[in-house]
Amino acid sequence: MRKILVALLTVFLFHGSVDAADKIRISISNLSGQFMTFPLAHKRGFLKEEGIEAEIIRVTGGAGSAALSSGDLDYGTGMAVGGAITGALPVKVVACFVPAPVFALVARPEVKTVQELKGKTVGISTFGGLSIFGARVIVKHFGLDPDKDVKFVAIGAVEARFIRLTQGLVDATMLAPPLDSEAKKKGFNILARAEDILIFPETGLVTGVKKIQEKADEIKRVIKAGIRANRYIRTDRDGTIQFIMGMAEGQSRGCHGHLRRRVQGLQRRSSHLRKGAARDD
Repeated sequence: MRKILVALLTVFLFHGSVDAADKIRISISNLSGQFMTFPLAHKRGFLKEEGIEAEIIRVTGGAGSAALSSGDLDYGTGMAVGGAITGALPVKVVACFVPAPVFALVARPEVKTVQELKGKTVGISTFGGLSIFGARVIVKHFGLDPDKDVKFVAIGAVEARFIRLTQGLVDATMLAPPLDSEAKKKGFNILARAEDILIFPETGLVTGVKKIQEKADEIKRVIKAGIRANRYIRTDRDGTIQFIMGMAEGQSRGCHGHLRRRVQGLQRRSSHLRKGAARDD
């Protein structure tokens, strides 16, 4: 009888530990490379090993801000989540995984320089996102007035912007890897890369103030899983490329390798920035 009770207690404790896994929802806004940290953490089991049962969902536009504020989402990954930086909404940035924007300004074959975009159209995601912020900084850097010299057109997700560009419906657009290198292979011109002009955290982890107050341990475990995923990206070339191929079907393997190298470079930049900050302290 005693053995039976011990066995039942063991089963109870085992199921209790399984059921104790925190269930969360993490949003990504695009299937582009800068958002691969948590999809990869989910795929490789890093989140589960931290006691997190995660659902990765794609949420575009302003819907992510509203869902995060209402609690329908637990975490966002884009730093452009409304209010995360400005304080307009009760959400905060708790981690940064890609410390600079990875998108590029890509133009039709006949447009060779940023200055040649004067009087032309540039596709962006929304009028409140990072793509228009980056586009405005780039055109201003090269001597154009973003309010007068170019016309910005809100198109939506990066795939839609790529299609509009290749169909000739816009003169240029902001593209993230691997679609920027895919466009280059098709004869389009990369006029400038945002990372060469500005440093601005593009992706990380954003969550509500209430969760920060109530579930700090959960947040730490989610961040730890993200760190493990970024380490995997830096150290496991073949595994990362295989993951990217599944995440962004249709692009060539060469584009996937290019994407991985660029994300690696940005992660190394993040490490250098942290070391520099440590020295300054």
